[in-house]
Order: sequence, then C-alpha cells, then structure tokens
Amino acid sequence: MSAKHTLIEELIRPVVEGLGFQFWGMEYISQGKHSVLRIFIETDEEKGIDVEDCAAVSRQVSSILDVEDPISGEYNLEVSSPGLDRPLFILPQYESYVGSIVALKLRVPFDGRRKFKGQLTGVEGDEVVILVDQEEYLLPIELIEKANIVPQF
Repeated sequence: MSAKHTLIEELIRPVVEGLGFQFWGMEYISQGKHSVLRIFIETDEEKGIDVEDCAAVSRQVSSILDVEDPISGEYNLEVSSPGLDRPLFILPQYESYVGSIVALKLRVPFDGRRKFKGQLTGVEGDEVVILVDQEEYLLPIELIEKANIVPQF
C-alpha cells in the first residue's frame, strides 16, 4: 500500500465509521485528469446501503478531502456498497469468504501467471489459499493487486 493510499485511508476511515458505517476499503486510481477515489462502505443493518447513505458519506468525505487536500489535481469521488462481486482488501475479509469463488489479479506473476480464479479455501499467515483446477496456490497478500468475489447464482 502506498503512502498516499495510507494517508487517504487515515483521513476517511474515521469519517465513514463516525457516520455509523463500516469502512470496507478503497481504491485510488490515478489517471491524470481522470483519477478516481472509490470508497466502499458496509453496514450490519438489514436494509443495506442505499443512495442516501452513499450521499451522506460522500458529502462528509468531500469536506475532509477539501480541507486536507491529499490528492493533487482533479478526481472523481465515488461511494458505494461493495456489492455481490465485492472486492477483498484485507485478510479478515478473505477469511469471511472462505468457500467462495474469487478472481485475483497479482502485481507480478506467480508460478507464471497473474490471474487466478478459483475457490478460496483459507488463509495461512499472510497468504491467501486458492484452489484452481484441483491445484492449491498460496498467494502472499502483498502480491494481490485486486481480488473480487465471483457471485454464484
């Protein structure tokens, strides 16, 4: 995780939690003029996350980011629920979804490949265990660039 990512998370996590939501994670995609800061929020309530929840978090986070100004240049702020194809950011999230099908993309190749799709079978130390075509892979979490649950219908 980059220093900028860590700084932004330290600024917005207390805001999200102060509004009564769980900070699920965030993505910061720097693309010049078209940068995006995407914040995922979650709740324990049965109603889930709705548009008003996202708007409230967006207003509060925007205010903090305007004052602290951790992102140079223009960017779009998006706030949403993680959804059915939720991204996974930290080991406890992986642990919660053991048994699910996940799609992973690595920062660098591991065993000759960067993309894996299979059943999440566990977490061992700092490694995610995934079963792909009857072969088990232990992937260090620091190598995972992006991970999402693959919804099963």
